[in-house]
Amino acid sequence: MKTALLQITASDDPAENLDMVRAMVAQATRQGARFILTPEVTNCVSTSVTRQREVLQHEEDDITLASLRKQAAALGVWLLIGSLGIKTHDADGRFANRSFMIDPQGKIVARYDKIHMFDVQVSETETFRESKNYRPGDRAVIAETEFGKVGLTICYDIRFPHLYAALARAGARILTVPAAFSPVTGAAHWESLLRARAIENGCWVLAPAQTGEHPKTRGKTRYTHGHSMVVAPWGEVLIDAGTDPGIHFFDLDDSSVAEARRRVPSLTHIRPFDGP
Repeated sequence: MKTALLQITASDDPAENLDMVRAMVAQATRQGARFILTPEVTNCVSTSVTRQREVLQHEEDDITLASLRKQAAALGVWLLIGSLGIKTHDADGRFANRSFMIDPQGKIVARYDKIHMFDVQVSETETFRESKNYRPGDRAVIAETEFGKVGLTICYDIRFPHLYAALARAGARILTVPAAFSPVTGAAHWESLLRARAIENGCWVLAPAQTGEHPKTRGKTRYTHGHSMVVAPWGEVLIDAGTDPGIHFFDLDDSSVAEARRRVPSLTHIRPFDGP
């Protein structure tokens, strides 16, 4: 299946981002893609909770979700919306960071709320407290598709290998990691972590990413690492998208999953143990 990763530089204006993404989805489809993936927080990249409260919407009202569902149906393509910032009805007012798998009829076949919150200080000037404004999910999710089972994850999840092992053991052959990775941690760890998750599980790892300096109306400027990646089940990096926005194509071949798992069947060797 011809597949496309979208690498974008989203602003804090969901309507503006939607126009950009719709144009890229249409172009990817014209070039033959049947499965298209967008990055984390496709609808809004912002460091300002005030701005987020102004522009984010509940799932049932979200303009990005509604429009991209209609577009997927019109074009007859599978679409992973890497994630959207979504308002919830939680008493504390925190948002959800939610990924959506959309089928060629425009139906939502799976939703996944990011489990692991990015609460880190990556440098003296760069601190993130995702859990302050976003509430974590508590359930691993697999999307059933015509091209296999897809395990949904988001960004910081990549540092928690037990999540990926659980998805793979439950039948996932493709793992998605849409991201808005920090340039500091991205330069140090991004490729290594993606390759490790592919190798450990004998899975495709598909990681569409935000990139560059993100336009804003308020708050601090946000920068992201880019380097959207496709890693094959044996660990080869088939795509490294660099730092420019764009569309990147590859052929998703399920037979390579079986071959990698035949050569090193480590998923069948996992054993329980006590201690330490």
